Amino acid sequence: MTKEIRLNAFAMNCVAHQSPGLWTHPRDRTAEYNRLPYWLDLARALERGRFDGLFLADVLGVYDVYGNSPDAALKYATQTPANEPLLLISAMAAVTKHLGFGVTSNLSFEPPYTFARRMSTLDHLTEGRIGWNVVTGYLDSAARGAGKDKQTAHDDRYDIADEYMEVVYKLWEGSWEDDAAIRDRARGIFTDPSKVHRVTHESKNYKLNAIHLAEPSPQRTPVLYQAGTSPRGRQFAAQHAECVFMSGPSAKVIGPRVAAIREQAARLGRDPREILMFSMFTVILGETEAEAKAKYEDYRSHISPEGALTLMSGWTGVDFSRLALDQEVRHVTNDAGRSAMDNITRADPDRVWTVREVAQHVGIGGIGPVIVGTPAKVADEIEAWFEATDVDGLNTPFAVSPGDFEDISEMLVPELTRRGRYKKDYAEGTLREKLFGAGRARLSAPHPAVQHRPQMRARAAE
Repeated sequence: MTKEIRLNAFAMNCVAHQSPGLWTHPRDRTAEYNRLPYWLDLARALERGRFDGLFLADVLGVYDVYGNSPDAALKYATQTPANEPLLLISAMAAVTKHLGFGVTSNLSFEPPYTFARRMSTLDHLTEGRIGWNVVTGYLDSAARGAGKDKQTAHDDRYDIADEYMEVVYKLWEGSWEDDAAIRDRARGIFTDPSKVHRVTHESKNYKLNAIHLAEPSPQRTPVLYQAGTSPRGRQFAAQHAECVFMSGPSAKVIGPRVAAIREQAARLGRDPREILMFSMFTVILGETEAEAKAKYEDYRSHISPEGALTLMSGWTGVDFSRLALDQEVRHVTNDAGRSAMDNITRADPDRVWTVREVAQHVGIGGIGPVIVGTPAKVADEIEAWFEATDVDGLNTPFAVSPGDFEDISEMLVPELTRRGRYKKDYAEGTLREKLFGAGRARLSAPHPAVQHRPQMRARAAE
């Protein structure tokens, strides 16, 4: 059976996001990121293209590794300034009916009790269209902003994340029974107290004694995204994630990561096909090859190389300002993100990257591939990518917005639909049902969240 191609738009509540410098393009409006009209127009455009979701990145802290200073990030708007992403969701949900929202939130600096309520609130207000991209961070500047000297060690962050997930699962799945909120007007009783349960938890990093403040939302637990592909990140994804986002410049990089997560999920007793893999993939379209190439060259003229290296320095923890432009990039292990460094060093042994090449590549769309061409050519490339990597979908960044997402909706989606590779209509239901099928609004066994439901606890006690 031919696999359906899924599409997420990839953006962030900031200027330019993954394409530093492109905010200077005369058609780009991302400098208006701090006004709702920009986001409402974007949401409507994505729904016209039947995108599965808008995947909103977020980073706490400033990119200050480059030159050991925040100056470059500030000067070139390298994901700075950056506003809170969750506050955008309700407004965009109000002007759409089907578009999902995968929003990034860093658990390292979010108390689980208050965070669980915010996500339940969004699940209610979107009528079940919310997902959470679970991240633990990679910038020391974020840790310093939260009162720490530096971030917790890489693998230790995932150990803490495992504890955090247990707490929020207990709140989302275990505190309220499905029929607790009875809304009995005749008796004047809104909630049956016997069906609301106190959550207690005490572990190395978290202690809780409370009831969840929100009644059960359509999905209870939001759809869970995760973006780590280090060995410890893969372990976390195999246990918790429903969707995994990964980035890499070639199929040689992405394919083995997809296979590794699927294998690990199978060892944990999960169906590996129940974890949807999304890889980053930038698309630049034209009605003709010449038009697409001219558009790409136009975009390239707006790249900020220093802004791109500022991004890469933050992702890898390596100060690229200290390296010569024609110097080969060599692998370093530290407590920053692991995947970005692997992408340009050891993930593809056949490719050697210089600093100059990194700056040019990251300048449009980040570290994923950039495909330029007509809708037919790009569709061919996407189909080949799916065959080579076994991914389930694409996270598509933009170079210029508005523009690139609208091109995908108006040019590429009709071509993929004609080939039978893209949905003709949205499915009904929650985001989880749209991704996994009707009747699957909530997580099912053997996902670890399920064990915290009252009926499962009762069975375990028998």
